[in-house]
Amino acid sequence: MSSYGYAEGLLRPAEELLSSVMFGLAIVMLWVLPELFLLPFWWRVVVTGLLFYCLMVRFKQGLDVLAYQKGLLQLPFWAMSSLDIPVYKNKLFLGKGFLVLPRHAQRLYDSRQIWAERYVTPSKLYVFARKMEAKYEGQWIERFWTGAPVVKKAGRFYALMNLFLNGLNPVKPLPPVGGDTRMHGVGIEDETDCLLPMSARAGHTLVLGTTGVGKTRLAELIVTQDIRRGDVVFMFDPKGDADMLMRMYIEALRAGREDEFYIVHLGYPDQSGRYSPVGRFGRITEVATRVAGQLDGGGNSAAFKQFAWRFVNIIARALDALGRKPDMASIQRYVTAIDELYVSYCIKKLPDYHPKAVDLVAAFESNVNDKNTPRHLQGRSKRVVALEMYFGQYPINDDVLAGLRSAIQYDKTYFDKIVASLLPLLEKLGTGKTAEIISPRHTPADERPVIDWREVIMQGGIVYVGLDALSDTTVAAAFGNSMFADLCSLAGEIYKFGNAPGFGQFKPRNIMIHADEFNELIGDEFIPILNKARGAKFVVTAYTQTESDIEARLGSAAKAAQTKGNFNSLICLRVREQKTAQILTSRMATVTIKDIIPDTGATDNPGSDTGFRSTNKDTLQNKEVLLINDNDITNLPIGQAYAELEGAKYWKLRFPLPSSVGDEALPDSVQILVDGMMEKTQAVKDTNEWLNETQWFDRCIANAKSAFSEEELDTLFGQENR
Repeated sequence: MSSYGYAEGLLRPAEELLSSVMFGLAIVMLWVLPELFLLPFWWRVVVTGLLFYCLMVRFKQGLDVLAYQKGLLQLPFWAMSSLDIPVYKNKLFLGKGFLVLPRHAQRLYDSRQIWAERYVTPSKLYVFARKMEAKYEGQWIERFWTGAPVVKKAGRFYALMNLFLNGLNPVKPLPPVGGDTRMHGVGIEDETDCLLPMSARAGHTLVLGTTGVGKTRLAELIVTQDIRRGDVVFMFDPKGDADMLMRMYIEALRAGREDEFYIVHLGYPDQSGRYSPVGRFGRITEVATRVAGQLDGGGNSAAFKQFAWRFVNIIARALDALGRKPDMASIQRYVTAIDELYVSYCIKKLPDYHPKAVDLVAAFESNVNDKNTPRHLQGRSKRVVALEMYFGQYPINDDVLAGLRSAIQYDKTYFDKIVASLLPLLEKLGTGKTAEIISPRHTPADERPVIDWREVIMQGGIVYVGLDALSDTTVAAAFGNSMFADLCSLAGEIYKFGNAPGFGQFKPRNIMIHADEFNELIGDEFIPILNKARGAKFVVTAYTQTESDIEARLGSAAKAAQTKGNFNSLICLRVREQKTAQILTSRMATVTIKDIIPDTGATDNPGSDTGFRSTNKDTLQNKEVLLINDNDITNLPIGQAYAELEGAKYWKLRFPLPSSVGDEALPDSVQILVDGMMEKTQAVKDTNEWLNETQWFDRCIANAKSAFSEEELDTLFGQENR
């Protein structure tokens, strides 16, 4: 091995082992036949020590070569329970890895040469073992080849026997992670814990990876640390992952934060917490923005979107003036019945306009008929016509009233047409039990919590949001984007008034926002959180499959580039799209590696004694390559990634396999609920249909009641919660 960086030469036979054997033989000869060396006893001791030192150095060098070659084919097994995940106050643990350097690019290049095939391909014995495994499938001999327990009996003796037999197996199958293990094997001896400073994480993190390559495991790893660190954690999960929900609950339980844990799930309205997307606002115009912002604003739809925004704003202002908090249900109601809101507002405000205003309106109403009703008011109630007659004769300077009157004065048929694009969205958000979540009613009989982002942040809460996008993508996107608009508004308040206006200055908390299936959530409401909310301690970690998903969702390459430009840290697992891989490699610097070019030749030499002259030489030639190329990312094994951290530090990472060690400490009743959720998730995968939510939860509750007495349930949950 070269110490000068020209050529390490690790893909070759381990010749160092042979020289270590020779040093060992020299030691034996020195003591077996001392008369041959004519050395006094103490000199023999000194020489033996020097020879033994040389033996160990060469032996270690030989083992390092063999270990490197083995690491190119199979990495050490690494599993970690969530209980063992390290948690740092000012750092984030991302797994094990190494800083990618030019020597790793050199090693990877060497491993792909034709002369290196014997060192990077499985042995013939390994191939034979896989054939035997397939041939004797289901028999005891297959278990030996696969490394499974050969003796299927319980007991310490049989466990030791299986351990011994498995230890004799030199050709255990590689883990089913696919990909090319050489990417991590080239730096396995440099592997260490990868710790990202929290100051660097504040610039947001984007995680890219195709389906089933470890994004969820990485999300669990990061969320676990955020919860234990004491940060505010919001998880937005469009599809509803049972493992993620279980992990968040377990970690909240272990951290003693179970009272701060909330679930909002559109798929389970009976058990979900409640949240009004328009229930909290800094300015009344935010209500219209959050509602109408979900409509398509491109092309001919732009004008209808602006009309819809205006009428929602009119309704919201009127409700606010009446002392009623706007919600989706009331907006849906009054979009189709603006007359009712107009009359309610006038009844409340008429006495303030004139002492006899009510009597005058009543007189006008008694005289209303088809002949004296204006054309644009045809189809309206007599009271609406009477009010218009009154305000025609007695003008009032009231902005809210002016807005309502402008809506009334439109022809009713025309009015219905220009708000037609808004009605389908409001119907979806205000139909069935979903309406109970989105338009909460504060009644003593309903104990489900109503979530307010400000209160959750002050409390230091943990919120899991399941959007159930598989069932209804439109509602999921509208609900999620309304939440982001609310959070963006809150970030503005924190900028202006601090963390707790009116309650003194609380210590700022990091607000960790995890957005799974980021392409389902990204929109105009989310972009300001990325590029403007950092000062409010908002930290976003987004997970998605490809770059094209973001562009397709936003409908603009410029907006997609704007979004990607707000992520300072990038973690790229295996991707299938070359364009996605280039998000990481397009900014990659080139490095110089050495390419060995053999040169062998022979030249005729007539008239000489030999008759010819031969030459044999190797030439080292410089070659410019990317430190990490596109193919490296597209060929990654499951659970491995390349990461760009802290600006220009490129890491090769691998994540631990999940382990359930420690999870048995959950209360049995909670375990029953988790088992029920996993059963439901499996049924979804098998049948592609959701089970009835109410029946599923009723079954879980029935199981809990059958497993425990009333006293035990009170002990586990508390009587008021049970």
